[in-house]
Amino acid sequence: MSRIQTTFDALKAKGRKALIPFVTAGYPYADVTPELMHGMVAGGADVIELGVPFSDPSADGPVIQKAGDKALAFGIGLVQVLDMVRTFRQTNTTTPVVLMGYANPVERYDQKHAKPGVASAFVQDAAAAGVDGVLIVDYPPEECEAFAAELRAHGMDLIFLLAPTSTEARMQQVARVASGYVYYVSLKGVTGSGALDTGAVQAALPTIRRHIDTPVGVGFGIRDAATARAIAEVADAVVIGSRIIQLLEDQPRGKVAATAQNFLQEIRSALDR
Repeated sequence: MSRIQTTFDALKAKGRKALIPFVTAGYPYADVTPELMHGMVAGGADVIELGVPFSDPSADGPVIQKAGDKALAFGIGLVQVLDMVRTFRQTNTTTPVVLMGYANPVERYDQKHAKPGVASAFVQDAAAAGVDGVLIVDYPPEECEAFAAELRAHGMDLIFLLAPTSTEARMQQVARVASGYVYYVSLKGVTGSGALDTGAVQAALPTIRRHIDTPVGVGFGIRDAATARAIAEVADAVVIGSRIIQLLEDQPRGKVAATAQNFLQEIRSALDR
């Protein structure tokens, strides 16, 4: 059983919903991420999504794109992201960590770090670093069965996005390979765009659950405690990214972790009311 499944099972037993913050690795300072991750856990995070910086992020809005550009300018790539997870794991062995990003860095990593007899150096190294799940935005489910099986063999989950435009046939394809949780994109567009329609989310969830047994997290557009609580009424998890990135943008290094912690405490309190 993966750490992600263990976490969701424990939350369900207590009647609680998962809080999943997203931050871009290496932002807003190259060396702050492990400390920031610990701050988010102290604020009530149940799972952490760690964005892998990439130069052409098709699903990311301007806020996360800007964060990724800054991290790339610091020289942050997948090697450094795995190092950050290793550092975090030195003192936290329970909070699941999901890497969210794109195919190019993963496939380039496999090219550069290929090992004899190893199908994917990325999978092996991610598992060794303490990663629990992978969400690769541009990996379609019909192309991922072997990759999903290899991740599961190393105790990791493959997580997929679903959108308001996803057909029931697509949901069935995702159900065959997804584990851990699925991430429902609550609106059409990129991260941080548009106004969240909680009624539309509520209407979509029953259809998703007819086809998918794993927990459903909802993100893209959740910015405050009230919206998070409304989403938690129907979803298994609330994912917040762009708003955290905005809050961290102008913080001095010494206040980054505390800023994220304080914000998440407000969200956690609202979810638990």
